[in-house]
Amino acid sequence: MEDYIPILLLLALQIHTGIRRRALTTLRDRYGQRIRSRRKIVLRLRATRRRTHAVWPYHPSQTWWDTVVPAFTPTQFIRNFRVSRESFEYICHKVRHLMVKMNTNYRMAVPVRKRVAIALWKLATAGTEYRTIGHLFGVGISTVFNCVQEFCDSAIRVLLSKHITTPDAAKLVEMATFFNNHWRMPQCVGAIDGNHIPIIAPEEYPRDYFNRKGWHSIILQGVVDGKGLFWDVCVGYAGSVHDARVLRQSHLWGQLSDEGLMKPFSDTGRLSPEQHTYNYRLSSARLAVEMAFGRLKGRWRCLLKRNDCKLELSKKMTLTCCVLHNICEEHGDRCIEDRRDRQLDIQPPNQVLPEHGEQEGADIRAALMNYFSIEE
Repeated sequence: MEDYIPILLLLALQIHTGIRRRALTTLRDRYGQRIRSRRKIVLRLRATRRRTHAVWPYHPSQTWWDTVVPAFTPTQFIRNFRVSRESFEYICHKVRHLMVKMNTNYRMAVPVRKRVAIALWKLATAGTEYRTIGHLFGVGISTVFNCVQEFCDSAIRVLLSKHITTPDAAKLVEMATFFNNHWRMPQCVGAIDGNHIPIIAPEEYPRDYFNRKGWHSIILQGVVDGKGLFWDVCVGYAGSVHDARVLRQSHLWGQLSDEGLMKPFSDTGRLSPEQHTYNYRLSSARLAVEMAFGRLKGRWRCLLKRNDCKLELSKKMTLTCCVLHNICEEHGDRCIEDRRDRQLDIQPPNQVLPEHGEQEGADIRAALMNYFSIEE
């Protein structure tokens, strides 16, 4: 029996060791499963995070655009978007091929009509932030900015050359006839004026844009016919530049000559009755351009208050507003002006053009003065 004791002890030790090994293996297997399970959970969470970042997480309300706007009366539509529904549809049709966006797997594209409406809302309001417009239309801030930028680019590309054009000979005769019949100014085809558009100080050369009233601006020079439609515009010169310099550096100057521009006599207190009559008739005809600028800014009030956009976009917005003004005038859209914004339109004093005209121009002015005296 004693001979079997070591063998029994060895067997017991082996059994104990085997049990221990199986226990360790079981623990190791269970630990491995737990680690693998945790890894799967972590990977699943990471994948979920990635999918969450790729999908638009916020769904703003579309109620105003989808429900309220379609119920607008014609007057309400013009009051909010500054154009009639007919003009709005015309604009959307013209820019559709440039502004349309394709749907993606992650979000639906904003329709062209809504993109145009967002841009018009920005142009029609004074100082409205992108955030506010985004909340109203149910889109993000970046979407609002893109809509404004792309609409201005599209309007300048496809609408500018159609609605602001240099008149041909037949059109000039028609314009001169209207000016004579309506404004009592013979042989006149346009009234010219300059206007300052408030902007934020640009990063480069800010002092050049500081005008005589003490604020930064760019100059809009416009020529209108007797009906108040722009047929030539020049946008973007710095606010400190003299009106005469803007005129001489614009492309319009190459089409004109000194005798083609009539100006009033300087009132020194010793003007003759004939000169007073001439100044009065000239000032009456200039109402065409003054009223045009009034309707322009009455519709597109982004031109009234400081534009916080960058300089290039401010120029594009101003030019786009001139194009939209002509579209509204051509379509007979009413101009609903907010009288509360009139106080924002504080222009620097008019800059008197220097007396440097040629003798032929002086002779034409004298002939007009005599004509007005005889007609009176």
